[in-house]
Amino acid sequence: MIAHLRGKLIHKEPGQAIVEAAGVGYDVAISVPTFTALPSLGAEASLHIHTQVSEDQIALFGFLDREEKQLFERLITVSGVGSRLAIKILSGLSSERTVQAIRAQDHAQLVRIPGVGKKLAERLVVELKDKLEDFAVAPMQTAVKGPAVDDVLSALVNLGYQRPAAEKAVEQAIAKDQALASDFDGLFRGALKVIR
Repeated sequence: MIAHLRGKLIHKEPGQAIVEAAGVGYDVAISVPTFTALPSLGAEASLHIHTQVSEDQIALFGFLDREEKQLFERLITVSGVGSRLAIKILSGLSSERTVQAIRAQDHAQLVRIPGVGKKLAERLVVELKDKLEDFAVAPMQTAVKGPAVDDVLSALVNLGYQRPAAEKAVEQAIAKDQALASDFDGLFRGALKVIR
């Protein structure tokens, strides 16, 4: 089994990277956080790999962060969560936020992820809430609270921005000015400046 892969990054796009090692190009499925953290094309990339073997194919799932790989491997133990959906979950919320949402039994946060409905969110919480103790998670930042926050996040996602990037932009905008947490227009403009 392939557990780690290091080589030249010859292609990358959200959801996929091709890494050339010893003259072989390995097609690796990746999450959005891994995609955004990858180096530029032609540079050396190093990925933690989860190898999945089925009757008709061998699929590689790659992660820059070992903890993200471990979370992926926990997610696919949940009934109804296949590898592709697990990658979608890790693309919709950062690893840290996914762990926080499951521990806090925050179904509302989980159902915002494309492909996760109410029943699956409940199953994720029931099956994983006691199996994530080994994940170090920083406390939820109080900066991302306020009446305008959810509306601005929703607007940014509707404009096509990935949710983790939108959350980061909102956090940074509020860090500069706490008053923006209750001002939709100001927070929206502030987040747009950061995200571009």
